[in-house]
Amino acid sequence: MSTTLTVIGSGNVGSAVAALAAKGGAQVQVLGRDQEKAAALAAQVSGSAGVVGDAITGDIVVLAVPVTAFDELVATYGAQLDGKVVVDVTNPVDFATFDSLTVPADSSAAAELQAKLPGVKVVKAFNTLFAGVLAAGRVGGDVPAVVLVAGDDEAAKTALIELVTAGGVQGIDAGSLKRAREMEAVGFLQMTLAAREITGWTGGFALRK
Repeated sequence: MSTTLTVIGSGNVGSAVAALAAKGGAQVQVLGRDQEKAAALAAQVSGSAGVVGDAITGDIVVLAVPVTAFDELVATYGAQLDGKVVVDVTNPVDFATFDSLTVPADSSAAAELQAKLPGVKVVKAFNTLFAGVLAAGRVGGDVPAVVLVAGDDEAAKTALIELVTAGGVQGIDAGSLKRAREMEAVGFLQMTLAAREITGWTGGFALRK
């Protein structure tokens, strides 16, 4: 039985995750606020499309939206997400100043999402790679990309790692959901370096064993 994945959001990150999942043989559903954009992405990955509010069909749900949209999605779906693997890809950056994160220093967007959805298995992933890097599978064009995965549910992490591996990108268990705060800090630093044109949006941090 193939993996079923719902991607909420049809922007750059959502598109890269949907393409990776489809490449690995997953059945992909795309939900977005813009029906036409969701349908266009779904067509690219031979998946189904709908709008936010439609029923979720995936066992793994990727929230490829800004962290500010979390409350709306929690209110919209609530208990419908219970038992599912919910993947947070965000970097909760304060875009007004671009100088800090919007979560407490001892927390993370993923931890706050888990508190709002106690019945789901929240996993942090994809936030330490730019969308172009994930799509290419390479950092800077020559170093293999690695998806770090953090969460408290071992089966949930394994399911996501198997999904990205099937799509041709290495996945690594980064530890418990507590590690999401370090992952968000790495993602934030990477963004600030790219914004200052010290690195490119096809580059970034790489991991070698």
